[in-house]
Amino acid sequence: MSSTDLDQDADDRDRDVPTYVHKTSLIGAPLVLRLKTEGLAYDGGRVSGVVPYERIKKVRLSFRPVTMQTQRYLTEVWADGSPKLRIASTTWRSLMELARQDAPYNAFVIELHRRLAAAGSRAEFITGMPRLRFALGAVVFIASVVAFGAMVVHALSQGDTSGAALVGGFFLLFIWQVGTYLLRNRPGAYRPDAVPPGALPPG
Repeated sequence: MSSTDLDQDADDRDRDVPTYVHKTSLIGAPLVLRLKTEGLAYDGGRVSGVVPYERIKKVRLSFRPVTMQTQRYLTEVWADGSPKLRIASTTWRSLMELARQDAPYNAFVIELHRRLAAAGSRAEFITGMPRLRFALGAVVFIASVVAFGAMVVHALSQGDTSGAALVGGFFLLFIWQVGTYLLRNRPGAYRPDAVPPGALPPG
């Protein structure tokens, strides 16, 4: 077999490797991730390497909205001897555009879990926020709801309907945004062969 044939075979194998690419910031190289036979390969320009599946010790799936993209999900991967990998469902396209990549993100994350399950991974698979942070967030949320409710009641008792309406509008917006964030980030555990649908972008 000629060297040209060998190069062609290598190119064909590369095309068959599940790949996910996204930019974590406007400046710098994109993060390229590949699911190779030997492990999860990553290349972010200045850092690169391959994490064997059996060395992955924890995977966290969470809902992480940001100002310019309210439907952003994140997969975090910890492994011995490797930097923590953050795989986002969005990518920076321009100064004003943080684009969604729901379908390729879902496919890549599900395939990563399939390979971890096939490798007999003993990693910890968790969803949402760390339990302590979630508990603190829930306490602050409840206290804020009580405070907003008291403000609305006080405004109404003073006959200030416009003030009550204004506070009530902020109140509903707060409940919707913060409540949704907490609800989607409830701490939990799962098996790699049963990825919770709610931990991934819909569709």
